[in-house]
Amino acid sequence: MAAIGVVTLELRLENAHSLKEKRHVVESLKDRLRHKFNVAVAEIEYQDLWQRSAIAAVTVSGDRVHAEKVLRGVEEEAAALLGAELTGATVEWLA
Repeated sequence: MAAIGVVTLELRLENAHSLKEKRHVVESLKDRLRHKFNVAVAEIEYQDLWQRSAIAAVTVSGDRVHAEKVLRGVEEEAAALLGAELTGATVEWLA
């Protein structure tokens, strides 16, 4: 049975003073996560706010243990890159 997992990352970007600055941080994070973990990534909320973002990363695997490892890696990488700007992370399983 396939395992489909989603990790949602909540970001608070205190140093972003425009949508352009926010977009730079968000796009850099999305690109890094895509390339390093081979996950689908999208900004899912707060697109019109300067200092807030929610990003979701999704993985599909035939093995739930592998999917958990990937999502944990995504969360750890985001924490390492963003530090205190990462305010929360939640994992959901769709299958």
